[in-house]
Amino acid sequence: MTDIKLVVFDMAGTTVNENNLVYKTVQKVINQEGFSVSLDQVLKYGAGKEKHKAITDVLTACTDTVNIKLIADKAFTNFKKALEIAYDEAEISTFLGVEEFFEKLRAHGIKIVLNTGYDSNTANKLLKKLNWQVGNQVDALITSDDVINGRPNPDMIELAMAKFNITDPAQVLKAGDSEIDIIEGKNSGCALTIGVLSGAQNKEQLEAANPDYILNDVTELEDILFN
Repeated sequence: MTDIKLVVFDMAGTTVNENNLVYKTVQKVINQEGFSVSLDQVLKYGAGKEKHKAITDVLTACTDTVNIKLIADKAFTNFKKALEIAYDEAEISTFLGVEEFFEKLRAHGIKIVLNTGYDSNTANKLLKKLNWQVGNQVDALITSDDVINGRPNPDMIELAMAKFNITDPAQVLKAGDSEIDIIEGKNSGCALTIGVLSGAQNKEQLEAANPDYILNDVTELEDILFN
């Protein structure tokens, strides 16, 4: 698959192993408002989305409240504070073999972009905890703060392409651990969309978006790209 010039990887659950901490925090702040949503519900309706949208969609799908915007606004304010504390205290790592895989991609001239539904502050905090730097392990980081429209709109992938003067989406691969990652890739016209089972959603949930491949983890892409 030598035509691929750019890979766009989701962060949490795809390249960053944080044990669904962000979605556990979403669950926590929603339930603090008097609800009892499950983690499975949060993962089903919120995975991969900008986090205010994730909270709104979980409330819409899983509760009968009529004050969704008011509660979502409050929960999102609490979420930002709670996640900052959680990430300060948590052990964050990458998945086994990811850094070596990144080195191989870059050795083949393939650009690596991380994109995420996190805001810039959270995403950069994760990079710092991993000791990753833009220009070293990865070539760019694009967050929900960088675009008008989050996933599943193609804005983040289109921005990634523009950064590296790539005009043909047939040269782009998108991989992520949620259905909305795959839909984002398809909406962008990516040559390949990849679901991974290392994060938020299970095989059945990923299959709903009809990805080209579903892999156990992102490092299995090596066999697809280079063999």
